[in-house]
Amino acid sequence: FHVADLERSLRFYRDLLGLEVLAQRTITEPYIGELVGYEGVELRSAFLRIGHDDHVLELIEYRNVPRTAVDPQSANPGTAHICLVVEDLPAVYRLLVEAGTQSISPDLIAPTHGPNVGRRVVYMADPDGIRVELLGAELDAAAQPAS
Repeated sequence: FHVADLERSLRFYRDLLGLEVLAQRTITEPYIGELVGYEGVELRSAFLRIGHDDHVLELIEYRNVPRTAVDPQSANPGTAHICLVVEDLPAVYRLLVEAGTQSISPDLIAPTHGPNVGRRVVYMADPDGIRVELLGAELDAAAQPAS
């Protein structure tokens, strides 16, 4: 994800969501400007492990080039979201809301169709407005459909 401020995004993904930082680096070599199309760019990046497997989220802050924030609303072409499976979704949701994170969903939602029936899910916005879907790892008795 391209972010406005790497440290601010790390506070969200590392400190609040608990993703593990594997590496951080700053790249200023001329090849990087050629690669990404911005001569003289400086890229600050962080690689964060998602869960206990090999999935990695890369956060990149572009510096020394003009930047304009995009409208990250979910329906806009070119935007993205990530889904993270979390233990104890209600506790994670409370932590994020108490930290001032914007919740897109009005509350935890119980899907009524598809593979996530019986779980809870919520859409949140990271510091740049990128949508982060949080899916409860455990089945939730209150989210079970009526028999």
